[in-house]
Amino acid sequence: MNTTQLECFMAVADFLNFSRAAEHLRITQPAVSHQVKTLEDELGGQLFSRTSKSVRLTQAGHMFLQYAGQMLKLARISQVQVKRCQAAQPTRLEIGCRSAADLQLIRPALDRLRQEAPGILPLLRLYPFSALDNLMADGEIQLLFAFQENAPKNSVYRELVRCPVVCVCREDHPLAQQEELTLEQLKQAGRIAAIHPPACPSSLFAIQGQIVTANDPDQVIFCDTQETLLTMVETGYAFAVMAVFPQLRRPGLRYLPLKEFSPLSYGAVWPSGGRNQALRTFLHLLEDTLHLPEPENA
Repeated sequence: MNTTQLECFMAVADFLNFSRAAEHLRITQPAVSHQVKTLEDELGGQLFSRTSKSVRLTQAGHMFLQYAGQMLKLARISQVQVKRCQAAQPTRLEIGCRSAADLQLIRPALDRLRQEAPGILPLLRLYPFSALDNLMADGEIQLLFAFQENAPKNSVYRELVRCPVVCVCREDHPLAQQEELTLEQLKQAGRIAAIHPPACPSSLFAIQGQIVTANDPDQVIFCDTQETLLTMVETGYAFAVMAVFPQLRRPGLRYLPLKEFSPLSYGAVWPSGGRNQALRTFLHLLEDTLHLPEPENA
């Protein structure tokens, strides 16, 4: 049973004439007859008594008339309520993050987004980078963050920050007395904490590798995530070589530049052709909160 059947039944019951009912509904008379016939078949009884000169409701038709109007009314109310619900729903923006550092980096922009675009609701997903890549390919997230060299294929990349390559250590670590360091100095600096790709970009892993291979195994701590690596550094067990966000330096740590290495580009990544208005708004706020110049053809 559907609303078309009910509308045809109600029109015929009102006009007691199939031709006039068809004109009222702006469909053909055979279409009205077909809808009424299929409704009668579903209900298992005749709703109209038809002769060549007249149409009248049967007893079953009179009984059904009471319910048909109510069903149509409920159907229309349901349509209105569903449309209102859809109109009231915020635009969802699915954002993929690989670490707590990503969440910290975008927090000021999220705060602005809540105030300036309340119709946009960000949904944050925290996953390893390889999983985020798959989620973007499947269309489950609209935005992720990555070093440029790790950005997925067939995506658009927009730089947000330049991350200098530094040695990170506690303020009481022997290295902390230096203002800058070289790779050769780090090969003789004691225990290092290191992470593997994709938790770090391959170019950074190559720098770490030169220090790791110059040391005995007991002088190397391999970590699974950036958070565990920083914990080992903060507790004084090791130093680390990282590409750091200038905005997210932690108190109690020293960040000593390795000037022989160029800074790494870190930015926002979204699918090619997938820059909708919600994403444009959030990217603008990201660029604003990170004090970046406006991109060309924004």
